[in-house]
Amino acid sequence: MTFDPGQQGWKLQRDPENPGFTGLTGPFWARQEGDGLWAYAFQAQLKHLNGRGMVHGGMLMTFADQALGKTVYHAVDRQPCVTVSLNNQFVAPAREGDFLEGRGRIVRRTRSLVFIQGGLSVAGNDVLVCDGIWKILGQ
Repeated sequence: MTFDPGQQGWKLQRDPENPGFTGLTGPFWARQEGDGLWAYAFQAQLKHLNGRGMVHGGMLMTFADQALGKTVYHAVDRQPCVTVSLNNQFVAPAREGDFLEGRGRIVRRTRSLVFIQGGLSVAGNDVLVCDGIWKILGQ
């Protein structure tokens, strides 16, 4: 049986303003969880794999940037923001077919910066842990 994210409450994300890079790395999914928090996900495909058959580290970091960035975006009332710093630690491999979920937690917000921690997991098992800083544009 094939996993269907839509039947688990996930909504396919389309970004008509940025079909470029995001279009190449996706598709991405989103699901609103309790307390207004969001989770993001993608299902690993052949195009996401490295030469050893595992999800490429660059793809994991790209998705972490996407998931944490969207978490920050919602936390700052959808103001434009950009990544200043993103630190990643690879904990375990992910494979083709895995449904990777990304979540972030705001640690601190100043007038112009947001500090966040988060990670990626497969079936509740950590694949990547990360932390970063985002700049709120215009602040």
